[in-house]
Amino acid sequence: MESIDARGSCLIAGGGLAGLTAALSLAPRPVVLLTKAPLGAEAASALAQGGIAAAIGADDSIGLHLADTLGAGDGLCDEKAARAILALAPSAVEDLARRGVAFDCDAQGRPMLGLEAAHSRRRIVHGGGDSTGREIMRALACLVRQTPSITLLEGAEALQILAENNRVLGVYARTSHGQVIFETSCVIIATGGIGGLFQHSTNPPGSWGQGLALAAKAGAKMADLEFIQFHPTALDGASFPLKLVSETVRGEGAILVDDTGSRFMADIPGAELAPRDIVARAAWRQMAAGRRIYLDARRLAGKFARRFPAIAGFCRSEGIDPAKQLIPVRPAAHYHMGGIAVDLWGRSSIEGLWACGEAASTGLHGANRLASNSLLEAAVCGRLVADSINGLAQNFPRKRQPARDQVLIASDPAPAQKILSPAAGVLRDGDGLEAAAAELLPLAQQEGRARDPALVALMIVAAALRRQESRGAHFRTDFPQAAEHGRRSYLYLEEAIAAAREITLAPAA
Repeated sequence: MESIDARGSCLIAGGGLAGLTAALSLAPRPVVLLTKAPLGAEAASALAQGGIAAAIGADDSIGLHLADTLGAGDGLCDEKAARAILALAPSAVEDLARRGVAFDCDAQGRPMLGLEAAHSRRRIVHGGGDSTGREIMRALACLVRQTPSITLLEGAEALQILAENNRVLGVYARTSHGQVIFETSCVIIATGGIGGLFQHSTNPPGSWGQGLALAAKAGAKMADLEFIQFHPTALDGASFPLKLVSETVRGEGAILVDDTGSRFMADIPGAELAPRDIVARAAWRQMAAGRRIYLDARRLAGKFARRFPAIAGFCRSEGIDPAKQLIPVRPAAHYHMGGIAVDLWGRSSIEGLWACGEAASTGLHGANRLASNSLLEAAVCGRLVADSINGLAQNFPRKRQPARDQVLIASDPAPAQKILSPAAGVLRDGDGLEAAAAELLPLAQQEGRARDPALVALMIVAAALRRQESRGAHFRTDFPQAAEHGRRSYLYLEEAIAAAREITLAPAA
């Protein structure tokens, strides 16, 4: 196995908004950027429709944005971290505009602000209407390709972090030239979410939590893994990932109905703009009762195609005219509030390992992410990680002789997906979670393509079993009430494996 001396560089795994922001913000410090697919092609950031939440309106403030974030987070946000990240939102939007992102503006050149669920003000900044993520990735990808300090390796994937004594020494990776070891003491994980572990998801299929597997196997601490947000309005079609029908459509007046025409959110506080977990559970219960769910946007007929060109386009590809027909929708795994436990600067529990974006858990989102705080977090925290690293002296690890007998293989999330989807979906219970843990354990312990996805799924199940309450996006039908005091959860891989072993060894009831 070839060894590459990258000890003067920072290696970034992941090419979404968080990873690209970190790479650009580190310049002129040398960076090696690994992306599995062509830059931006499989990044969840490019699929984001809603936009970036930022308190820049005349009637808005950081305090109001914080209050909305804490409310959606259902008692589990890290208030100090949330306040700091939200305070940097306006400057993050300015940075993106300076880097070439074309935000939607009015005739006076001011950003046009949208409204989404659980926001008390219009504060969603858009680019290209409902194609904000795509517009951001277009601009940043162009800059990355032009930045001399960034070595971009497309078709390359980090497979294992080399660490000793709780310190990063390098990364095993697969590239177009074969397997290599990058010797470096600075690694940033920005690999996105875990939606690929579910049968219905809005995430790219390659987003199955590979960054969490990398960090967990190296011994890093995880946080809040049980909290997975299911978007209530994914287009109910045959594609994977499912196409997202943005919350902004409901913000503009669309309503949810079942196949009898009944508006099932009408009597729920907030109605269609209630927090996503509430809307998703209401939709899931309708489906469990045998009904289909639809989004009725016909009242927007005069402006739908102009306001939501991407959504109108993929609806047409499914033979649906939103101006005249109901749009079939369903809840789908959308965003992971949990991830690698990090501080405000993105530092993990392992020296030399940072994480940002959806792969990280900063405490901003708590038990339920506020709409459009995800692109915000990626943009802000990618920069904070770079600030943290730029504040350090160059630190070279000792030269290490590479292990030439190790063969690392690509992962297959399909076996874990079949187990996790029914057990850790919108509604969970202890029996289902314990059965899933017992099924996942052998997959997680044996060599093979299913191992790393099974490890991530097993940690999610273990965290969900530990939380014997219902809070935010985590709803246990056997513990339907919230505990008096909410606390964030932390977990190491060894603890998840030990818990699963106890379940398999427990005598049958």
